[in-house]
Amino acid sequence: MKKSKKIVYSIVIAGILFLVYIFIEPYLLHVNTITFANENVPASFVNKKIIFVSDIHNGPGSLMLRIRMMVTKINKLKPDIVIFGGDYTHTSPAYIEPCFQELKKINARYGKFGILGNHDYWNDAKLTRQNMQKADITVLDPKGSVWVKINNDTIKIAGVGGLFEHDFSSTIRDIKKNDFVLLVTHSPDYVERISTDKIDLVLSGHTHGGQFTILGLWAPFVPSEYGQKYRVGFVYTKYTTVFITTGVGTIGPPIRFFARPEIVELILLKGSRL
Repeated sequence: MKKSKKIVYSIVIAGILFLVYIFIEPYLLHVNTITFANENVPASFVNKKIIFVSDIHNGPGSLMLRIRMMVTKINKLKPDIVIFGGDYTHTSPAYIEPCFQELKKINARYGKFGILGNHDYWNDAKLTRQNMQKADITVLDPKGSVWVKINNDTIKIAGVGGLFEHDFSSTIRDIKKNDFVLLVTHSPDYVERISTDKIDLVLSGHTHGGQFTILGLWAPFVPSEYGQKYRVGFVYTKYTTVFITTGVGTIGPPIRFFARPEIVELILLKGSRL
């Protein structure tokens, strides 16, 4: 009888710890440093810091504290370029301006760039774009792309917002063979539309890494037509490479499990894939 009670107590305690932890993990924001090597990376961009964040989701149940923590961490990294992957807010346009008031405080030596996510389109795309501009973020959609210059070298950063709202084909018409092109798309499913080798790297979000996973190995729900394929991390396709971030915020219940929120610190290298 005593043994059975201990088992019951252990299960209850484990259950309580589990419930506590899933509400704590959304605040365990960490920096995920990744490297990407490519022959097209110009010399002036080697070892430069590109910060990528997505899915902030300022809205009900989301405290501004988390956004302020993110801004502080990013500025401590002293980024050269900052890229935003969309879904800044959800539910109400009232959350848009407060979010971008904080994002304005982010400093990036060579600029801040961003696209809209599906929630931004559903919420208020026009107001989102206006606030992005006020926060000194260059809006990549529907404009498409920009050339970023360091010394005498340039790379192109292109954008596809929402889920599938825009075609990026017009943004690569002026690309030469050895140009480095980085595409940011909110949904990683868009990679399936790429049938050219002119895109060297794609940065994406939207999936939250599954948000709630089985020990980080599998998620019951991934908002992708391709299941677990584009859940998180690097995925190599026939034409390009995509990196999917777990994102910063949450949607639905403010919980995460083995899908910690992250700031992606991307370091570009010259050479073949490591």
